Amino acid sequence: MRYEIQGTPLPVAICYLSNGESVKCQQGAMSWMSPNLKMSTNAGGGLGKMFSRALSGESIFQNVYTAMNGDGMIAMASSFPGEIKVFEVSQMPIVAQKTAFFASEMGVNMEMFFQKKLGAGFFGGEGFIMQKFSGQGNVFLEFDGSIIEYQLAAGQSMLIDTGCLACMEASCSIDIETVSGVKNVLFGGEGLFNTRVTGPGHIWLQTMPISNLAGAIRRFIPTSG
Repeated sequence: MRYEIQGTPLPVAICYLSNGESVKCQQGAMSWMSPNLKMSTNAGGGLGKMFSRALSGESIFQNVYTAMNGDGMIAMASSFPGEIKVFEVSQMPIVAQKTAFFASEMGVNMEMFFQKKLGAGFFGGEGFIMQKFSGQGNVFLEFDGSIIEYQLAAGQSMLIDTGCLACMEASCSIDIETVSGVKNVLFGGEGLFNTRVTGPGHIWLQTMPISNLAGAIRRFIPTSG
C-alpha cells in the first residue's frame, strides 16, 4: 500500500490501494475516496477485541475499506491539529497513548498495554492502559501538536511533562517521578508528577496534548452566573 501525508495543521493520510487490498480505520475517519472502495463495519476480532478497543479509548467498531474492480484511493483526515505518523511495526512493536490509533494495514494488531507499575498508570499522564501495536505492516497514529523524536540508549532516561509522551518503542520502560520541593509543587505550575521513560528505544513526544489545549482555552471562556 502506498500512502502520503499532506497538510498542516490538520493533516490527511491518503492511501492508494491495489485491487483487493484493504485498510482499516476508526469510525468517521474517511474524508473522501474513489467510488470503487467497499466499506465494511465490524468488530475486528470479536468480543475480546471490542472490549480491548473500548478500554484503550477507541470506538468499539472499525471500518474496513477494500478496493474492488481495480486500484483505489482513500483519504482520512485528522480530527485535531497535530501530526499523523506512520510506523512499520514488523521489527518493533509500538506503545502509544490512548486514542492514538487512526488507521492501519490489515496485518497490524492492536491490544491493550498495561503499565507494569501502578504509579505510572495512575499518575503518569497516559493512564493505566495504553495501546500496543504489533504484527506486520504500517499503522497510522494521530498525535496532538508537533512531534519531537529522541533515541534513548540503554539506561538513558527522559523526564517528560504529563501527557507529552505520544508513543515509544516497546523496548522502553515507563515510570513516574514526583516533583521535588513543596514550593515547586504548589507554585511551579508543573503538577505533582512527571513521566520518566528509559531506553533503549525511540520515543515520540507531542508539544500540545489536547488536555493542555483545553486548559489554555478554558481561561478565556466566560462563566455563567
